[in-house]
Amino acid sequence: MNAITIVFALAAIVVISIVVIVVSQMREKAKIERIRKTTALEDSYKRCNRLLSELPGQYLTPDLKLLLLKRMEDVCNDLAGLKSGLPVEQWREAAAQRKVRIRENRDDVPPVKIDSPEKSAYVKELLQNLFKMIEAMHKSGRIDGATAKKNLKYVLFLVHKTHADLHVFQARDHIRQNQIRKAIHSYHLASTEMGKSRDNPLAMKAVKSFRTRIKELEAAGTGGNTNNPAESQSSMDKQWDSFLHDEEWKKKADYDD
Repeated sequence: MNAITIVFALAAIVVISIVVIVVSQMREKAKIERIRKTTALEDSYKRCNRLLSELPGQYLTPDLKLLLLKRMEDVCNDLAGLKSGLPVEQWREAAAQRKVRIRENRDDVPPVKIDSPEKSAYVKELLQNLFKMIEAMHKSGRIDGATAKKNLKYVLFLVHKTHADLHVFQARDHIRQNQIRKAIHSYHLASTEMGKSRDNPLAMKAVKSFRTRIKELEAAGTGGNTNNPAESQSSMDKQWDSFLHDEEWKKKADYDD
């Protein structure tokens, strides 16, 4: 074997080694990328499921539920292509069954009282996650601009509603302790929060109700009203507690510019 043959043989060995290394690295990168995509999609599914199960029932309109289920189904379709080993078909079937219950008006989620700063902050975090998810669905072309705009505005309204809920709870507590000035202040804060959604008829109805309640408390505080503030509060309490349950109001909440 002459020197030239030896050089070519060594060169061939080097080239083959490089090709083997490159192919191995490409396979490893592809494997890592597949794992990354699978993990991201699994996290997305779990976030949607968390929103469906942990958001207050009074906040979850059928449209929001169906939007979350659409995202979950999209995730399942993407995971199926990655052959992840996750129970994708089980998830897909569960989503399909829940869609049927929603459309048949059989999907009841219990309401949650916002009665502490911690609970208010937690619900706000969930709503922020929902807002980001809707934005991402719009950017990826999964929902159109009109659908995104409508739902984003409603989620912002819910953020304001969450803050108002806490202020109303605090106002009631102040009234029970006969701290009328503090109760008035809390109702002012609730009114300010709902006033941030001026283009929502529900919010404006709430603002009007709060202003009426403030006048009642001011009259009671100055001796202009002999009624017990706690007793006169009952009608407003019932109205606020059913704020997102009244069918007529729900129709009004479905607004567009």
